[in-house]
Amino acid sequence: MPRTIRFHLDENGARALGEGLRRHGIDVTTTPEAGLIGATDEEQVAYALPLGRVIFTQDGDFLGIHRRGIPHAGIAYCPKDSRSIGQIVDGLVLIWDALEPEDMTNHLEYI
Repeated sequence: MPRTIRFHLDENGARALGEGLRRHGIDVTTTPEAGLIGATDEEQVAYALPLGRVIFTQDGDFLGIHRRGIPHAGIAYCPKDSRSIGQIVDGLVLIWDALEPEDMTNHLEYI
């Protein structure tokens, strides 16, 4: 397992978000890159978990996945239209900088 957090952006993640994270040298995959367009939230989790990728989402349904105790490598959640792309990037960079992957395992972090 890598020693730094890696992210996966769900279908709601803006392309600019991935680009912003990559400018900071952060390893990130997107739903289109992973061939997961139209995948269920559970399929997104099943993709990200074995790869140790924290899912970033603005989809409140992922909160239910966390509440139901479905194992995940971490979920970073930001309510839709509550933050700018730059603010979200800053929040994810802070998570990447301050936490280890094991800190995020089965953890939900609000941005």
